[in-house]
Amino acid sequence: MSGRAIVFKGSLLAIVFLTPACSHGEDLLEVYHRARLADPVLSAADASRRGVVEEVVQARAPLLPQMSAGLDMTDSRASDPSGSVDSGGSLRSRNLTANVSQVVFDVSKWARLDAARARANAQDASYRLAEQDLLIRVATAYFNVLLATDNLSTVQANESAYLQQVDQADQRFRNGLSAQVDVEQARAYSAAARTNTIAARKAVDDARDALAEITGVAPSTFMMLRESLPMTPPSPDNPQAWVDMALQSNPALRAQQLTIAAADSSVEAARAGHLPTVSAGVTVGRSATWPTTVGVGSDGRTITVGLTLSVPLFSGGAISSQVRQAAAVRDGARDSLELQRRQVARSTLERYRSVIAGIEQTLASRESVESAQKALDSTRVGLGLGTQTMTDLLLAIGSLTTAQSYYSQARHQYVLGRLLLLQSAGTLSESDLVTINMLLR
Repeated sequence: MSGRAIVFKGSLLAIVFLTPACSHGEDLLEVYHRARLADPVLSAADASRRGVVEEVVQARAPLLPQMSAGLDMTDSRASDPSGSVDSGGSLRSRNLTANVSQVVFDVSKWARLDAARARANAQDASYRLAEQDLLIRVATAYFNVLLATDNLSTVQANESAYLQQVDQADQRFRNGLSAQVDVEQARAYSAAARTNTIAARKAVDDARDALAEITGVAPSTFMMLRESLPMTPPSPDNPQAWVDMALQSNPALRAQQLTIAAADSSVEAARAGHLPTVSAGVTVGRSATWPTTVGVGSDGRTITVGLTLSVPLFSGGAISSQVRQAAAVRDGARDSLELQRRQVARSTLERYRSVIAGIEQTLASRESVESAQKALDSTRVGLGLGTQTMTDLLLAIGSLTTAQSYYSQARHQYVLGRLLLLQSAGTLSESDLVTINMLLR
């Protein structure tokens, strides 16, 4: 792990020890462990990996000794010219054989084994990619619930503030201190806030359902994000260093590189169709014949040992076609790798900049909340002194709500953005989730 990443985790540990612990709700790590057991996407990736591993066993099998045994029994009966069965001409025989063969030289079979091994390794990389994807999906779904819950609290407080203004405006109107229009205006803002609360409550339910889609069941309570977050830039503090790390460690790129290796072996296997093959074999046979009536039978044993040389001469152009087909598949895999390299480089740069921007947005939105709160307090005082109107107060309440919403969104996105950057770099692991989990309370 890089030095700055250690600083980042150290900052988190400091926050954890300096902040009183709270055990309410289910944390991110517990939800992730549940998802590993219940997520069908990861389970399907594991099944695919196990299936591809069996291809290695199947490709190795033709290179190992092959053994077979056979038993043949016959009963032949001769007939005389009249068509009746001649019992004296009836004969029975039994042949028992055992055969062992071994490939001595067959380039195509070895190349197919190499291709199968490369595909299995590629599937392992794809499974690691699925594991990282599960980390991101769980974290995204979890923080979406936290953000929706935080937003619901904000809009509920906003609705309560408007309801309070409705009561105060009505009281001022009854005392002759304000006009009826102030009451109606406050009621209009309150009604709009109520619709926002309804929408926010639905967003919470939708976010919970999205998490339950991954884990099977969503927790009833959640640990929320701490107010104090470490605003440290990524380490190394160099976007190109992150791109280089991604090009080296990203599991999607690794899987595609191994796919190309498998395609190269497939081309070699196809070309080997023009080469001769050599196999060795041993056959042991025992045969016996005897008449069904009185007579003398025979019993014999044979042992055959030999080498078989097979030289392909002409196959109607099939082998050449298979070579061209395998080469085309390999060329397509190389083009796909280049496309993925460019996409990984771009997404890594984008996510690095998102983390940097997230720090600035979080700090700026926090200042916006503080300024909006001061403006609201001043407007309340001004309304009492007659220097501010009800419209000014209602707008100030709305401005504070908007600022709080932006601040909450920036905080949650900043934390999630760090995980997304690690995913692009290919270094994301459960330990990073443990670090993020320390930010919950």
